[in-house]
Amino acid sequence: MKKLLLPLILALVTGPTLRAFDHSTFDRILGTYVNGNGMVDYQGLKQHRAALDQYLESTGSVSESSFQSWSQDEQLAFLINVYNAETLQFIVDNYPVESIKKLGGLLSTPWDKKNVALFGDTTTLNKLEHGIIRKQYNEPRIHFALVCAAVGCPPLRTEAYTGARLDSQLDDQARTFLAQSSKNRLEGGTLYLSSIFDWYGGDFKTNGKSVADYVDPYMSGSTSGKKVEFTDYDWSLNEQ
Repeated sequence: MKKLLLPLILALVTGPTLRAFDHSTFDRILGTYVNGNGMVDYQGLKQHRAALDQYLESTGSVSESSFQSWSQDEQLAFLINVYNAETLQFIVDNYPVESIKKLGGLLSTPWDKKNVALFGDTTTLNKLEHGIIRKQYNEPRIHFALVCAAVGCPPLRTEAYTGARLDSQLDDQARTFLAQSSKNRLEGGTLYLSSIFDWYGGDFKTNGKSVADYVDPYMSGSTSGKKVEFTDYDWSLNEQ
């Protein structure tokens, strides 16, 4: 009897820890309303927003204790998806709009609005990005995955992030973003990079490496030691 009970007890104890959050709804949304260039059909999404609202209801109902039982990759994939989905919902709530920057208040930015449901509470996109994701996960590649609804942002993927594939997805995002010549390019001896690398340069400068050193594995030409200049950021809506 003891031999039969032990596996059952272990299954009951470890089962919830191994169960990843199901992002298939968000996966279908992205596959439907995001094109191969990462641009969004906001008009179509606004007309058929029920799935997005339901997905965010489900992410908002996750308890912090359940979240803490997941692997680090599952946690980070969840938070990236929440950030991107909440941003989509924010635009849909206010569409049509020329730029997300038009949605701020007199004394606050759009990213300071408490419209993000997380762990049974509400927070802001700024708190989610800077107070949780950047602060707790030490993963510079999140800057290639978090999409703030602007053309200057990295492109949205046509799939949701998952814990099982997070590392390869983030690497792919880095290569895809750095291949966008309007934002990142090597011309002669000068490396032109997105303003993201200016704003968050410290996140990429690890172990004595420069920003140019960091992007070197992801770009077609050697960038180490190159002079760096930053390109203008395009805040127009990332709309198809």
